[in-house]
Amino acid sequence: MLLDERRMLKPPNICVRTFPRYARRITMMIARDLNTASDELIMPDEVRECLDRAVAPQLSRNIQSVVRSTITLVKPVPMQPPTSRSVACAAGQYSTPDQQARFAAAKKENNPRVLDIEAVYDPSGVKGKTVMVTGGNRGLGLGIVEELLAQGSKVIVTTRKPTEIPGVYKVISGVEATDDKVGDVLCKGLDSDKVDILINSAGYFYEKEEKIESMNFEEQIKMINICACGPLRVTAALVNGGCLADGAKVVVITSQGGSIDWRTTQNPEGGDYGHHMSKAAANMGAVLLSQELKPSGISVVMLHPGFNKTDMTKKYEHIWEIEGAVDPCVGAKRVVHEISAITMETTGKFINCEDGLEIPW
Repeated sequence: MLLDERRMLKPPNICVRTFPRYARRITMMIARDLNTASDELIMPDEVRECLDRAVAPQLSRNIQSVVRSTITLVKPVPMQPPTSRSVACAAGQYSTPDQQARFAAAKKENNPRVLDIEAVYDPSGVKGKTVMVTGGNRGLGLGIVEELLAQGSKVIVTTRKPTEIPGVYKVISGVEATDDKVGDVLCKGLDSDKVDILINSAGYFYEKEEKIESMNFEEQIKMINICACGPLRVTAALVNGGCLADGAKVVVITSQGGSIDWRTTQNPEGGDYGHHMSKAAANMGAVLLSQELKPSGISVVMLHPGFNKTDMTKKYEHIWEIEGAVDPCVGAKRVVHEISAITMETTGKFINCEDGLEIPW
């Protein structure tokens, strides 16, 4: 049976979680290649015994080769047709790491998803919903707020200082993403309101470039605290305070800069340590949230909003045009479009709002 054929088959569950540590690790690697779950694989006893003896990391590659030649999938049955979003995920359709190449390809293909979001725009998932946006008083956050208002959402914005934002249902000021007691302010401000969609948009970007000779550890910790711990503080506060509605969605606005896999392409010479570490940490926190909140029916998704022309990215304005940077109003539509597509099937995913495809870790 060809590998592509095997990917379209779903075998019955056969638990391998009792295997020793290396067996589980290698099994998961193979399962990833076969696009199936690690607990849906079966191994001949002799292979399992071989894996049981795999106590040295250097043996992993050889043992993996043995496993690949002997692993079997049993009693396959056709999978149910996936949703449009899960099609891309199941097929391993990842976004392209090279920003310039990605944008150039989109123009060559005349890809409306990238070039004209209006052509595919579906904001139905936010209409009539109560949506909380952290950091929604400037930049992309404000753009998202304005788009939500245009689509009939009941918008609640959190800010650090008192701010007037026309059209919003409520502004909760005094919200510091770095304050462990932020829940007290949020729950008091919400009163009896329940949040259908939480958008963790507040962030921080140290403008100076960080290299080995110019690292700023204080700023690194600040970015991690705001961008990674901040969403955890806010989300935990709403969950623990009973402020999320049934079937709520939690969105973490993160960045492709949090993809470790893409660093060799996007940062071949390293640098900007704090920014990338904070986004990678944010992604890890969101994935763990998705796992813990799944039994409660709360979905959690990480969204890279795309390259937007904001104050936060102004130090890159010399490449805005060649890399397809867009105005915040366009970036906001991309984000809202992806929020509408969130389901429990997509919980824990890391999505590029530019093209709707997954970004690898």
